[in-house]
Amino acid sequence: MSPGGFRVLGPVEVDGPGGAARIPPGRQQVILGLLLVEANRVVSTASLVDALWDENPPDTARTQVQICVSRLRRTLDGAGMTAVIDTRPPGYQLRLNDDALDLADFVARTTEARVLVKEGRTAEAAVLLREAAALWRGPCLGGAPNRSLRTRALRLDEDRLTCVEDHLELELELGQHHQLVGEVTRLVHEHPLRERPRALLMLALHRSGRQADALEVYRAGRTLLIDELGLEPGERLRALEAAILAGETPVQRQAEPAPRPAEPVRAVRPRQLPADTADFVGDEEMLRGAESVLVGDAARSAVGVVVITGRPGVGKSTVAAHLAHRVAQEHFPDGQLYCDLHGTGQPSTVDDVLGRFLLALGIPGPVIPEGVDARLEMYRTLLADRRVLVVLDDAATEGQVLPLLPGSSTCAVVVTSRSRLTGLPGARQVELDVLDTAQSLRLLGLVVGEHRVTREPEAAEALARTVGGLPLALRIIAARLAARPHWTLASMVLRLASERHRLDELAHGELTIRASLALTHDGLDRRSRLLFGLLSLAEGPSVPGWVAGAVLDDDRPFPSDLLEPLVDVQVLDVVSVEPTGEFRYRYQDVLRLFAREKATQEIPADDRTAAVSRLLGGWLALAEEAHRGVYGGDYTVLHGTAPRWRPSCSLTNPLEWMDGELENLCAAIRQAAAAGLDELCWDLAVTSVTLFESRGYLDDWERTHADALAAVRAAGNTRGTAAILSSLGTLHINRGRLDDSRAALLPATELFESLGDTHGLALCHRDLALIARNTGDDTTALTLYDKSLAGYTEVGDVVGRAIVLTQRAFILAGNGSLDRARTDLAEAMAVHESVGYTGGAARTLNRIGQVQAMAGEHAAATTTMRRVLDMVREDRDVIGEGQLLRNLGQVSAAAGRYVEARAYLEEALAVRERILDHRAAATIRAELAVLPERETPSLVPAG
Repeated sequence: MSPGGFRVLGPVEVDGPGGAARIPPGRQQVILGLLLVEANRVVSTASLVDALWDENPPDTARTQVQICVSRLRRTLDGAGMTAVIDTRPPGYQLRLNDDALDLADFVARTTEARVLVKEGRTAEAAVLLREAAALWRGPCLGGAPNRSLRTRALRLDEDRLTCVEDHLELELELGQHHQLVGEVTRLVHEHPLRERPRALLMLALHRSGRQADALEVYRAGRTLLIDELGLEPGERLRALEAAILAGETPVQRQAEPAPRPAEPVRAVRPRQLPADTADFVGDEEMLRGAESVLVGDAARSAVGVVVITGRPGVGKSTVAAHLAHRVAQEHFPDGQLYCDLHGTGQPSTVDDVLGRFLLALGIPGPVIPEGVDARLEMYRTLLADRRVLVVLDDAATEGQVLPLLPGSSTCAVVVTSRSRLTGLPGARQVELDVLDTAQSLRLLGLVVGEHRVTREPEAAEALARTVGGLPLALRIIAARLAARPHWTLASMVLRLASERHRLDELAHGELTIRASLALTHDGLDRRSRLLFGLLSLAEGPSVPGWVAGAVLDDDRPFPSDLLEPLVDVQVLDVVSVEPTGEFRYRYQDVLRLFAREKATQEIPADDRTAAVSRLLGGWLALAEEAHRGVYGGDYTVLHGTAPRWRPSCSLTNPLEWMDGELENLCAAIRQAAAAGLDELCWDLAVTSVTLFESRGYLDDWERTHADALAAVRAAGNTRGTAAILSSLGTLHINRGRLDDSRAALLPATELFESLGDTHGLALCHRDLALIARNTGDDTTALTLYDKSLAGYTEVGDVVGRAIVLTQRAFILAGNGSLDRARTDLAEAMAVHESVGYTGGAARTLNRIGQVQAMAGEHAAATTTMRRVLDMVREDRDVIGEGQLLRNLGQVSAAAGRYVEARAYLEEALAVRERILDHRAAATIRAELAVLPERETPSLVPAG
């Protein structure tokens, strides 16, 4: 499938050139889902009505369908999607290319596989079918709660199951019976009444020399069919049973050896470019020259670098984004990295940027090394054989840029800066000039309409001269004219000239922008002027719509309506669409500075302080809600007394929401610290650990907590200090720095004891126990776990208790107390399932598998761990995937299934090598080196 496209083989997803486009759940998702499964075919309005209302549609049903389609069109257009929803009697048609839809990709692969089977190319067909089945990310259309759509989804899910059966049968014919026993067993468990998987399992077991197990699979299936359906097994199963009883071996196809299936971990292709400008106007010759530098030719031996410079308002970032989009898809298919270096504010550090780039390239946080040199080595290694475009916006100095240059000539870099970065070797310097008259008139015509420019050509040229050809100033003025079609261009020239005289003490470039902004600002209504100033107080790179309600203390259900006047006059940009269908906004740097000036001049300090407090209280309220959504409640976290401001938006996917708001959450913590809001600061910091820990954002964890720790200590906030130190102790454990962890946890414990804070003590005792366990002191660990359990029980933190039970079970099982370990794990599993904490359930289930393995229950352990492997793959937990594959290899080896063990360990090695985890990879290589080649048939068989 193409880098940006539509996905229906799982939850409905839309991936645009600038990132994921969010389709609001409900009617819009239902309509889009139906249009996608019927892509390039006309879907009648009646069918859409039936899909939305199974029965008794309202009188306004057709109108509501039209509204939904209209909103979908705007969303897809805003996301830069090439798909088009056409009105075609008697309904609508979604036109898109086959490579833009995963369902089309599935059909193409399965069709090609059937051709390969007919040609006798069995191995290639098997690989294609396995890849086709792997396109599924869950039930088609997310399970499709709507009855009409569910029918189509279930049909497609059936096609997927048939595809799985097909590739398993081909792989069995190619002699892979040992490797497939576990996978087919799981399929039989998931579909016990389906006869084909049961036949495949019997065949795999029979060819592995396990005739008794194969016959038991038949007998269990026969009993189930009779009990459930009153039917005897079909002819295929009966024939297999007869052949096994007679000692016959069914014919196996002789074919070429099967190629190794594609590795489970694929190279991550980041798509981080900001959105392109639809009405871009620029120097085409300059763009072609810059493009040739980036693209290069076969003879190029160094990375291509283009540095775009120019004064404020000349459009450096706009040109960089446009240039990057021109070359990205065709010439840099392995991804595009983007970072705002904040050269005109608080410059980003090289260490920080490298950490973010490595995360974007698929390296999990715990694997990212500390220190610039180690990160730089990993960064350049990852890009060595890839074609990746790097965009570095607003660089301050060459020192910010040089370390971020890839070492490979297959990559290219675009840099923007207010300074000429002449110290970058081999870079093409592109100094942007203002627009000439023709370009200015073209831009003006695109915004206000060509007819108005044609009607007043002299005034249009005068307007272009008055703003000095600065694109930013021209867009702002043009937007004001577009909003007032009764104004003449000549009247705007007079207004702008008057404003410039009032500001004649300013430098020319600054004067032009200020004059344009002043006219626009003064023309806004009072509430919009107030919002323009207060909104600029938010420190994050972009703001969701609810922020407008927070700074104005307006609790309307659609606060983004407040922002539309600012968008209309182009002093605020729309950059993306939220999961709820709301928009996300951003100031350009020059506009933010002007807005903050106006806020300082026109809004009383107390009002500004109150607005910031509500804004940060909104982030805290949403972070709390996200934590509850992940953990099932206010578990394993401490909260303070800072006031909250409750936004009207809801979080459909809490962790995904937090991930998308990473920069804003970090900025809010930093802003709270700077504003002296210590109670809010520490609360938001520890609540955000829900994201930092699950996604491996260890740098952000450490940086935000350093800010928060300074704030609470300066304020003498004892509980806040203890909470931050306790959280830092957990961070250091994640980084393997046990001494640093102990140094943070011990003073935190003392502070919590002085406060009588039972919950805080439970958190500290849990982590101190984990340190003791990791250093081999099981006795101390068990004592501390008991203290932690008592504390969690007292405060009613059931998830905290379940986490401790899961950790303690490992020690109990290792000491031979298997029954106690199983009891602990059963309780923990029940808690996680009751509150819906899937991450905890996965960890507990993994521990159950480890205990089963310790008990010699290798078949049960394999089944359990395979289930956990599916869970961590679904969560894209690469580290967890590598660990589970290694565990499965160890269990298989312990059971004497050495061929299967080698396959698991080689897959685990591939995962570790892909993320450059050299230490773990070396450990797996050592295990592979001592693994016997032959099976040990006397040991417990796989199940």
